Parts: sequence; C-alpha cells; structure tokens
Amino acid sequence: MTKVTRKKREIQQREEKILSVAQSLILSEGYHGLNMDRIAESLEYSKGTIYNHFPNKEEIILALGIRTMESRIELFRRGSEFPGLSRERLQGIGVASEIFARLYPHHFFLEQMIRISSIWEKASERRRQQFQSCEMQCMASVAKIVSAGVAENNLKLPEGFTPQDLVYGLWSLVSGAYSLAASNPNLAQLGINEPYSRVRLLANHLLDGFQWRPLSTDYDYSIVAEKVLHTQFLPELSRLEQLQFPLSR
Repeated sequence: MTKVTRKKREIQQREEKILSVAQSLILSEGYHGLNMDRIAESLEYSKGTIYNHFPNKEEIILALGIRTMESRIELFRRGSEFPGLSRERLQGIGVASEIFARLYPHHFFLEQMIRISSIWEKASERRRQQFQSCEMQCMASVAKIVSAGVAENNLKLPEGFTPQDLVYGLWSLVSGAYSLAASNPNLAQLGINEPYSRVRLLANHLLDGFQWRPLSTDYDYSIVAEKVLHTQFLPELSRLEQLQFPLSR
C-alpha cells in the first residue's frame, strides 16, 4: 500500500474543502454563482491557493462530477457482487443506482452542466479523461452482467443487438428518470408519486421484453432488492434512514 505523505494529505484536504464550498455555491446559485474569489473568501485562502488546485471553475465542476462518479463506481461494484443469476446481479446494480440517486441528487444537475460544450471544452484533458473513464467503468459493469445473462442462456439478444445496446437503453431510462426526480418538484402533480419505485418497475418491464429470465412475472424481484439492500449496502441503508429517504421496497 502506497503511503500518503503529510503534504499530500494536506493538499487533498484543501481540495476537498474547495470542492465542498464550490458545490454549495453551484447548488444555491448555479454556474454563474461559482466564483473563485468567493471560494477563497469563504475558506480564508488566497486566490492563488485556489488556482493552484483548479485553473478555472470549469475544472471544479468536472472535479465535483468525478468525485460523485467514483462513489457510483463503488456502489455498482458492490451491487454487482450480489450472489445469484445475472438478472439478480443486475437488480443489485439497480439498487445501487437508486441509492446513488438518493444520496447524491446534485450529481444529475452537475452532469447536465458538464455536458455543456462551453464548460466541457474549458476543462483540462486530464479531467475530461477521468470523467469519461468513470462513466465507462459504470457502463462496463452493467455490460458484463448482460454478457453473463447471454452466457447463462437466460437472455437472447435480438440479431444485430449488442450488450452495449441494452446497456444504453437501461442507462437512458434510469439516468433520465433520476434526473427528473432530482430536478422536477411537480412530478406528484403529474400523477407520479413514487418516481424511484417506478424506475425499477419500468426497468423490469424492459428486461421482460427482452425475455431475460427469470421474468418478473415469475419471480419477485422486490425480494431480491431487499436482500441486496441488507447484504451489500447496510451503511448506505443507515444513512438513508437518517435522512428519512427510505429506499423503494
């Protein structure tokens, strides 16, 4: 194990403080509210200290996105390690996705911001590659389970359809739904009272359409989700209960 020097620890701690203040500014005031002078003033650092860590505010935005993406990678890893058939393991990633959406709702706001070309292009190539690597790791973990479903002969993809195509469909469904849940306070007025449980239901219907066995009509995946929650994510379950954000059952 590589030993982290005191100097490196101090640098990491300073960077975390900068990111925490920056996140508060972005969430309360948006992109234009993020200001290097205000970060420096809040932390009682010199402006030069802030620039030593981040050359511009676009770099900070990507760093915030990477920070939460790394948390998502870890959640996906643990969810995918749930013992069982491929579709049960995919349910594990589904639970991980919901946990992530509830604990880090601000990430979806950041993601939309990051994809604005004027922000993306001003960030460094290193930061952009880090973000893309995190995204690819998440998608690869799902694609691996889809491929396992094919290998088990529990899933037969249509001709010309790849595991990545199915991953893209799931990604679009889940990411879009969670972005709406995090940003739209009017969902209940539209008749959507439990957006998170709806996501899981819709994903199961999608997988049933691909005839990924066991089908949800023959198998109670809510029981699988409960097992996943209590075997893979007990620390997060405790945090969610403290926040009064119970997971969908």
